[in-house]
Formats: sequence, C-alpha cells, structure tokens
Amino acid sequence: MNRAEKLSQLEATQKEWEETTLRQALQKTPEREILGELRKQRLYTPLDVAHLDYLRDLGFPGEYPYTRGIHPTMYRSRLWDMAQYSGFGTPEDTNRRFKVLLEQGQTGVSLACDLPTQLGYDPDDSLAEGEVGVVGVSCPSLKEAETIFDGIPLDRISIRGSICHPHIVLWAMYMAVARRQGASIDKMSGNVHSDVLQEYLGRGAYIFPPRGAMRLALDFMEYGLKHIPKLSYLINAYTVRESGATLVQEVAYAMATALAFIEGAMERGLSVDDVAPRLAFNCAVHTNLFEEVAKFRALRRLWARTLKERLGAENPASLRLSIGPGTGGSTFTAQEPENNIIRATVETLAAVLGGVTYLHVAAFDEAHAIPTERSATLALRTQQIVAHESGVADVVDPLGGAYYVEALTDQIEKAVSHYLRQIESRGGIVRAIESGWMQAEIAASAYRKQRESEEGKRVIIGVNRFVSAKKTTFEIQQPNPRVAEEMGERVRRLREQRDNRRVQRSLEELQKAAQDKENLVPFVLEAVENYATLGEICSVLRKVLGEYRGGIF
Repeated sequence: MNRAEKLSQLEATQKEWEETTLRQALQKTPEREILGELRKQRLYTPLDVAHLDYLRDLGFPGEYPYTRGIHPTMYRSRLWDMAQYSGFGTPEDTNRRFKVLLEQGQTGVSLACDLPTQLGYDPDDSLAEGEVGVVGVSCPSLKEAETIFDGIPLDRISIRGSICHPHIVLWAMYMAVARRQGASIDKMSGNVHSDVLQEYLGRGAYIFPPRGAMRLALDFMEYGLKHIPKLSYLINAYTVRESGATLVQEVAYAMATALAFIEGAMERGLSVDDVAPRLAFNCAVHTNLFEEVAKFRALRRLWARTLKERLGAENPASLRLSIGPGTGGSTFTAQEPENNIIRATVETLAAVLGGVTYLHVAAFDEAHAIPTERSATLALRTQQIVAHESGVADVVDPLGGAYYVEALTDQIEKAVSHYLRQIESRGGIVRAIESGWMQAEIAASAYRKQRESEEGKRVIIGVNRFVSAKKTTFEIQQPNPRVAEEMGERVRRLREQRDNRRVQRSLEELQKAAQDKENLVPFVLEAVENYATLGEICSVLRKVLGEYRGGIF
C-alpha cells in the first residue's frame, strides 16, 4: 500500500470514528468552549501534515530551514543564556544585585534603567520627579555606569539591552567603562535594544519621532558591526505582545521591523549578509505552551525562507535566527502572586521546547514591584531546574514531528506571512506606525482580550476563576525615597567637578554632526567620556531630530 492509499484509508477510518465513537461520546459529554488566539481542531493526525515535506519544511537541526533549531545539538552541547533583567535604586544597589545573580550562575546582565534614564532625562530634571530609581537604576552619566559595573569585567560577560531610544548613549557608557577596565571593546558581547519602533506600540518610552530614532539605531548598528563584532541587535516584539497584540501580530511586527533595519542598513552600503547574522528577536512567551512552541519554530523557518528566497542572503549565518524571549509579564497577576511561579515555569518550558537561545524569566512579584533578591533568584532557579532536572534539554526539538505541533507551526507561518503582506501594503512598518494603523490593530486586539477576561471566557486562575478570599503576604522591593535626592546631588556635583569646557565642546560637535549625516557614535562616545550627562546629550539630539509628543505622526 503506497502513501496515498494509506492516507485515504486513514481518512475513511477517521470519518467512521467521528460518526460512531466520537458522536456517542459527545452526546454524553459535550465539549467545553476552547478559547485561544488560533483556531484549533480537536484532533490532529497524519492527514493534517500530509502536505509537509520533511526535508523542505523541517530539515535537520543546524540546517535550512532551521525549524528544528539553529544548532545541530542544541542544548545537549550548550544551554541557553540566562540573564535576569535587573536594576534598581542607586548604582551601588544594582552592582550588588548583579554580583549576587552572577554568583548564582547567571551568565550575563540585563540592566533595568529607571524611567527618567529611558526617556533621556537626568535625575535632577523636574520631569524626573517621583521616578528616579523606582523601576530601575538611575544612570545619568559614565560615573554611574562605572559604579554599576565595578568588579564586573565587561569583556567576560554578555550585556543584554534594556533601553531603547537613548541606547546609543548607554552603550557609549558601556564602551567607556570597558576601556577604563583595560578591556578592548571588540571583546564585548551581548545585544542592543535597537528596535526604537516598538516604543510607539508598546511601552511608550519614546523620545524622538520614528525616522530620527531609526537614524540613531542605524548609526549604532553600523558602528557596532565594524567595531564590536560580537554584538547582536534586538528586534523587540516583546512589548508589542505585552501591549495586547496577538501572537501573529507580534511575529509579523518583528519580521517587518527586521526588514526595515536591513533595508536601512543596505542604504548605507552594508549588505544583507553584513546585517542579518547580527539581528536577534526578543519575543514574549505566554502560557499557551503549544502555541508558543510552534511560534518559535515557525518564526525560524519564516526568517530563513525570507532571507534566502526574498533577500538573496548567501551566508548561512544570515538564515539562523537567534530568539531570546522573556516570560510574559502581562500574564502575571497581582492576585495570588505565587501562581505566577507556575506560569513562569510553563512559559520557560515553552521557550525551551521551542529552541530559544536566550531567556529571561520574570519574577513572581513583578505585578507589585521590581523583584526582590529572593524573587529574582527564584526566577533564575526556574530556568536552572528546567535545564538540569526536567529532561527537556536532553533531546533536540523533542516535540518535532507531533501532528499538532507541526500543523500549528505551518498555520502560524501562513498567518504571519499574510499579516506581513498587510503591513507591507501600507508602505512598511514605519509608515504603518506613522499612519496609526498598527496602533489601532493592537488596540483592537487588546480590547478583545480584556473583554474575554471580564466575561470569563479567558480563564485567569485566581482572578476570574477559582478565586481565593485569602490574602497572601510577601516581601516586596520598596523604593528608597532618598535615592532621588542622592542621584540629583551626584549629577549636580559631577557638573561642578568635570571640565565643562570640554563637555560643551563635545556637545557642540555632536550637534553639528547630527545636523549633517555623519555617524553619531564617535561624537556621543566623546561626550560620554568627557562626563556629559545622558540628559545633556539627549537634549542636543532633541534639538536636531525633534521630539515625539504622542498621537498620530
């Protein structure tokens, strides 16, 4: 019996099963409503993957189209990188926290900056009032960066990006610290939060209009590709998903934004094979385990196919997509916060089963405050237990070949491709954002999710189902009200002690370069090393690039 005959026999047998065994069961116990972002059948069989060709659509790990992973042995040779997003209070507080996490087995650092730093303001600015050192550390100058990384060699750890519009300034600080440590910047590694566009759809921590922000991001990418070869540049779909986007919108946004960066780099004379190997995706990973597993597999395959077939990439490294997600903060609840430990575990499993290369796990108390040392360590332990005790890292792509997973992978790839065409029909991701179309799409999705939660269709344990009246108590990280005063005083003292003529000269040179088309990284680095503050540098850039105030562009 050939394959076609076997499938025909299976189809007939399944139909018979549906008319007998299944029908009788449904008469006794009707099915519950199944809610999810993607349409799902009750059962998957070889019929649902009959159109797939193993070598064309799955292949072997480490080979095109990378559905099963970008490395031949995956976690059997090397586990994924583990770096917890951390930072609070003063630079000394954050330095101590980093050292604790590194001693506990963390392999890199991911600096959380406070809102004033993210928005380009110094701690003594009136607009920074009430926010200094609250959701992250205050880092207004090289002086603070030196303290944050005191005793932490920047050429031996990876630094994960965590700040967006002013990342060119923060990374200039990192480079300056490395030089002061006696390290060569070409030995530095990690990733840069290059994706300035996600701020208009997600967090809202924007400074500059899209095209000005893209200019800064491409300046740093161009500089980094030449001088810091181990860096990768992060497309951050995480905040887009966390703001209410669907899984399909999340992946389509990531693809569209990556293509915009590649096109922008090519306009500067770089090739697709210069840029693509250094791009990486930061996605969210939510609690629907199989959807998330299939998402990562589909994303790798879609990326490989797009780069090879559409952009003509020739370097195999261009086709291997690195994905470094974070567990979904929006899936965590303030009610019964210990439940978030289980959510984090499921999401960690989904990421690992999906073959990611880096993972951040949110702490269970993050719906209340930034993590305590205990909760941050517990989040790291979640990864370590999954890595070393669960067995899921023992086999490459352990869910590969499952009818459901393969059918879902194919379904997601097709849905994302369709949505990507919608974005491109509107002129690409920058114009889709400038017109407000992308914001409206995500707002509609967020509204649907919230309505489903309020109606009880989307079950959230401890919130709208199985709610306990018992209150839980636990320690949370309390912001220190003295931090703002301390950091304000530090930056004022810095301005008194530095060579202000050199600072002013470097800021004037930066402004002149920004008005032209020169790459701004050397000018920002010069200003940083003269101890110009982040607020002063961003003020110069605001004058030239403009400032986004909200609304439609």
